[in-house]
Amino acid sequence: MSIVKTKGIIIAENNMGDFDKMLTMLTPGAGKISCVAKGARRPKSSLLAGTQFLCFGEYVMFRGQEHYTINSCDIIEVFYNLRIDYDKLQYAVNITKIIQDVTTENENSYKILQLYLNTLYMLSETDKNPDFITSVFKLKLLCFLGFKPKIEECTFCGSKENLNYFSIKDNGVKCEECHGADKGAIHISESTATALKYIVLAPAKKLFSFELKNDCLKELRLVSKVYLNEKLEKEYK
Repeated sequence: MSIVKTKGIIIAENNMGDFDKMLTMLTPGAGKISCVAKGARRPKSSLLAGTQFLCFGEYVMFRGQEHYTINSCDIIEVFYNLRIDYDKLQYAVNITKIIQDVTTENENSYKILQLYLNTLYMLSETDKNPDFITSVFKLKLLCFLGFKPKIEECTFCGSKENLNYFSIKDNGVKCEECHGADKGAIHISESTATALKYIVLAPAKKLFSFELKNDCLKELRLVSKVYLNEKLEKEYK
């Protein structure tokens, strides 16, 4: 066995035996890993708080052949406000299900982890609309997964004018003249098209630093939902 020290967030927890836990943790360098926390369910365990769902911390672990065993943890963030607000918690659970599906072991997950943590922070610590936050999350995640949409010109003719439709089939925007042949193209306003461009190009720290009116938010929510379901081949709530 070797000793490993890494930051990570608990994305799933299950009881094992009388007092132990089997955890799934997302880390920046090793991706999604399985961890055993022995005695973590004992009331006086030093691992009790650090092995809860959505706890982000720095962990010291022993690496075995099949899984890691957590030795100690320094808690960085527990996203307390998510734990006391059922609606916000449900949004966090939903995006965590997506994270579980798109991550694997032994992969560099730094960008995905950063996006996930930023999204949880926005849900927990701000009053921004949760639908806005999760829509931005979905679209940026798809960019990291290799489904970056073409948002600066029409996917068919290359025009940069009147980009009022989003094509799920062709992975990007279409102009007024070219959308007719694409029955699944979603109509979007100029503001929504601008928002899509911003999400695709914005750095992580500024990703959520814009606002959308309700009509545009409905369009963004629809685009992100359908695009995610199509590319990941799964129906998410």
